[in-house]
Amino acid sequence: MLPLLLAITASLTIHALIPAAALSPDGLALLAFKSAVSGDPTSALASWEEEDADPCHWPGVSCANISSLPDPNRVVAIALAGKNLSGYIPSELGLLLFLRRLNLHGNRLSGAIPSQLFNATSLHSLFLYDNNLSGHLPPSLCDPPRLQNLDLSRNLLSGTLPTELGGCHQLQRLFLTGNRFSGRIPVGIWPQIIGLVQLDISSNAFEGFLPPDIGDLDSLTGTLNLSNNYFSGPIPKSLGNISPAVSLDLSYNNFSGEIPQSGSLLNQGFKAFLNNPGLCGFPLKIPCSEEASAAAQSSNDKPTPEVEVSPPRRKGLRPGLIVLISMADAAGVAFVGLVIVYAYWKVKDREREAGCSCTGKRTLGGEGDVKSRWQCGGHCWKAGDPTEEEDDYESDESEISIDNEAGEGRLVSLDRGFHFELDELLRASAYVLGKGGLGIVYKVVLGNGAPVAVRRLGEGGAKRYKEFAGEAQAIGKARHPNVVRLRAFYWAPDEKLLISDFISNGNLAAALRANWELHPLKFLRELQGIRIQNLMAAFGFGRSNLLSLSWPIRLRIAKGVALGLAFLHDYSPRNFVHGNIKPSNILLGIDHNPFISDFGLTRLASLASATPINPNDSVSAAPSVSSAGGFIGAALPSIARPTLDKSNPYQAPEARFPCARPTQKWDVYSFGVVLLELITGRHPETTSPLSTRLAASTSSGGPELVRWVRKGFEEACPLTEMVAPALLSEVRSKKEVVTAFHVALACTETDPEVRPRMKVVFDSLSRIGL
Repeated sequence: MLPLLLAITASLTIHALIPAAALSPDGLALLAFKSAVSGDPTSALASWEEEDADPCHWPGVSCANISSLPDPNRVVAIALAGKNLSGYIPSELGLLLFLRRLNLHGNRLSGAIPSQLFNATSLHSLFLYDNNLSGHLPPSLCDPPRLQNLDLSRNLLSGTLPTELGGCHQLQRLFLTGNRFSGRIPVGIWPQIIGLVQLDISSNAFEGFLPPDIGDLDSLTGTLNLSNNYFSGPIPKSLGNISPAVSLDLSYNNFSGEIPQSGSLLNQGFKAFLNNPGLCGFPLKIPCSEEASAAAQSSNDKPTPEVEVSPPRRKGLRPGLIVLISMADAAGVAFVGLVIVYAYWKVKDREREAGCSCTGKRTLGGEGDVKSRWQCGGHCWKAGDPTEEEDDYESDESEISIDNEAGEGRLVSLDRGFHFELDELLRASAYVLGKGGLGIVYKVVLGNGAPVAVRRLGEGGAKRYKEFAGEAQAIGKARHPNVVRLRAFYWAPDEKLLISDFISNGNLAAALRANWELHPLKFLRELQGIRIQNLMAAFGFGRSNLLSLSWPIRLRIAKGVALGLAFLHDYSPRNFVHGNIKPSNILLGIDHNPFISDFGLTRLASLASATPINPNDSVSAAPSVSSAGGFIGAALPSIARPTLDKSNPYQAPEARFPCARPTQKWDVYSFGVVLLELITGRHPETTSPLSTRLAASTSSGGPELVRWVRKGFEEACPLTEMVAPALLSEVRSKKEVVTAFHVALACTETDPEVRPRMKVVFDSLSRIGL
């Protein structure tokens, strides 16, 4: 310690008036870091002087009161990210025994990571990404027993992963992407890191077989990125054991063999396996020769008649065989002719039926509600009397009973594990959930008790089956835990149905509306035609979880939606664009896990309808059930406060131009607006700013939410005036909210080229709360 003190003292100016001994040991360690910094263009460390005996006042330094010590104020965090500092990391930082968080990312620090740094046994988060660090990972990496977050991405680190990495038992997030690591992945380290939720070792030079025990990472829920390395051999079947919520990326390696068709591997898009020359099988469109040999082997295992097989002879056909072939041909032609005649008369019959007028017989429902059974063209739907507006949103049981005896309809399953009979679906008890520009939505309970959501589309597009089927199959292959799954579709000339998962906990719009300060009479006027039980559910009666969107829940929803959109943009079969992200299209499942709905729906509805489709009139495919038995959520029309231009407030600015084509940056903007709504609790079209200072600085018509928040940051308004009041008492860290605001504002930049990709958005959100 004495040589260190002498070195620091010699480097100080000669007019120092207070001796360095007045500094605490933590202050001396910090001065050692300042001495190691050779470039400080932003003067981030200018006020770190020995004359100030309390380093807790220095910029970038946070302290906490450790009451059990004689000197209770100890350094617990250093945050100097993005300061463009150059120099090296001194070993003296390891003397900060109570240091919990060290954030030096986004600088120009070079040299090796000192092994003594990990003498700081309280360390739980180390962020050194985006620097120029080199050398190997020190074996003492896991000496801090509470280390949870380690991000060393985009440096110049090299060497192999030390086996000591398995000693990081509390590690939750490990990011090593963009370095020069090489060699094989050690066997046996992954089962020891039982809490790992994200792992990214992409863009390195790792090689060899992937150890099967990497599939033992039971806690993975975010990212498993092994892309851009030199891994070879087969993909371990154990990878199918990881959670379906994990976004897997094995692209740009040298894996070979058949992709295992098991577990969560079935949920990954083809991009997760791209550029592995030896890989084959689903979801790649490369057939496996092993499959053919396996099929041949299975056929060889079957018993075959004992006949003598002789080599073919080069002789003509015998006369008797020629006669038999001719008779078979004639019979085939006659059969085809009969089928054509039968089809001709069936078409004539349907044309005559199409000219009939729909007639109905009025009956009374169980509660005295007037219902009618309307029949036309052999199709019968039990629905409400069209003269009564409220029946558009009825929640009583109704029956879907399409007559399929003519055999002209096609029921196509998009999921191997989803099997049911056509009659089981079409004659099942159903609940009418809602109706909008994209058709009527029902909840249908199948014979096995499983609920599904069924959307009835338009009655046109009779000659566009191939286009419709191709689009539906592409959408059905987009399988992700945060995207509503399309399971099957039914096609008939005048009937089209989409069958998808039923999400049972409402949508984000309903959950947020439960917290709005909206006058009840005005709310009733906006909900005209909705039954009382649905109103009660919309207000949260019997649904207490709608009234308690805590900060962790809102953050979970934002992360889930970001992950789902990142999948649709970068890992789905067609790099899809959703085009209509808004709270009513974000459904909430168990524990408020979010599901993106209405994805690809506008295109399907256009193919199924003879008239243009307005996507803003859509209702979501999976509404929720209230405790009273009513249905709310996405089945309700979009309820917004009045606006002068009546445009969709979630749309990107460039989306409002005529003939604009949807892009992924539209979705990024819409997500940013949704994130702002989650943070502030305010609708994008709100006209009553929380702050009188903001009110005076904006137009009298009221700003959009994005403009309002930007103005608040420009004028340095307190966060208490911008964050939803329900969150003020529970947000643990102001930095979490500020970071979330910054992510949302980056997403809502006016220039689409400046907006980040959804993958980057998810990575940024995933670091909140660490």
